[in-house]
Amino acid sequence: MSHLAKDMTPDVKWQDITPGCNIFEGGTSQTVETGDWRTMKPVLDADKCRQCLLCVPVCPDMSIPMTEDGKRGEFNYFFCKGCGICASACPFGAITMVRDEK
Repeated sequence: MSHLAKDMTPDVKWQDITPGCNIFEGGTSQTVETGDWRTMKPVLDADKCRQCLLCVPVCPDMSIPMTEDGKRGEFNYFFCKGCGICASACPFGAITMVRDEK
């Protein structure tokens, strides 16, 4: 019996997972929490943010959502892996990377 990625839990035994080299579904971070192994996380300083949106397209995990009024939303830490690309892209220093204490 093969489990889909969204159904994987620590209780699933190795014998029950998909055999190697067989792809039964696309692997996307939309169905699997990918931010749980992050060691650093970005934090937004809203006072420094100028809504230039340069951070949004550079995020490889699409962890910076856009709101309906065209502004950047809060970080989606469910998907964020803490790479820091957004902090590097911000020309105003509005995003800093801090240790993610879990």
